[in-house]
Amino acid sequence: MPRVFLITGTSTAFGHDYAQEVLDRGDIVAATARDPSQLSFTNTGPETTLKKFGRIDVVVNNAGYGLSGCFEECIDEEIRRQTDINFFGLLDVTGEALETMRDKQRPQGGLIQQITSIGGQRGVPFFNIYCASKWAVEGFTEALSHELKPGWGIKLTLIEPGGFRTDWAGRSMTFAKSHPAYDHLNAEIHMTARHSTQAGDPKKGAKAMYELAVMPSPPLRVVVGIDAYKAVMNKQEQYEQNYTKYAALSNSTDVDGCVASQ
Repeated sequence: MPRVFLITGTSTAFGHDYAQEVLDRGDIVAATARDPSQLSFTNTGPETTLKKFGRIDVVVNNAGYGLSGCFEECIDEEIRRQTDINFFGLLDVTGEALETMRDKQRPQGGLIQQITSIGGQRGVPFFNIYCASKWAVEGFTEALSHELKPGWGIKLTLIEPGGFRTDWAGRSMTFAKSHPAYDHLNAEIHMTARHSTQAGDPKKGAKAMYELAVMPSPPLRVVVGIDAYKAVMNKQEQYEQNYTKYAALSNSTDVDGCVASQ
């Protein structure tokens, strides 16, 4: 029986290639494009998909965009818009997906894939607010994974892509207005120079995401792309070095005689 996928943000980049990959594999796609004028994704996804196809197997939270600029260059409206779409929009879809997969279809269950970024694992210059939105998704999803009852059969996967040759730095990016104090940095020049030079092939990335979707026991978290893999391995090494260096200080604050719980 074909699987039913709901994929948000399918107009460009990974969403478009992922939708095509799903169709090429003989499965069904319910696709939604991110409309920049619409900040809410409620009542547009899982419920509608369920009514049309009878069930929903995989929800892919892919809708989003990048806000590029130094922190002081980003105005409040841009910051809130970035988090509204990248984080709160994802919360809307995730909440509806959980209710649908648990309460409205039989058998229960399904997979929710959160497309985050290697920027959800490390801070990247010019993308402070974007990274904050992706770190929020990472923390939310990891915490949520501990709240779900195993009997519901609902799985979660965080997918963290590195650099891919998509239109992410084009139509899917907004640049903040420059600030005179940061005349040594220029986000738009930096991103224009990188555009279309990334190592990642988006069609191969889409294939990897599909393979994760059909695994019986998909991982909670996985990077996609050689650069992302190297970056997260380097980050882990830095974490270990830092925490080990200050281990004595970290372990000096408990009440005397108290045995800390894990």
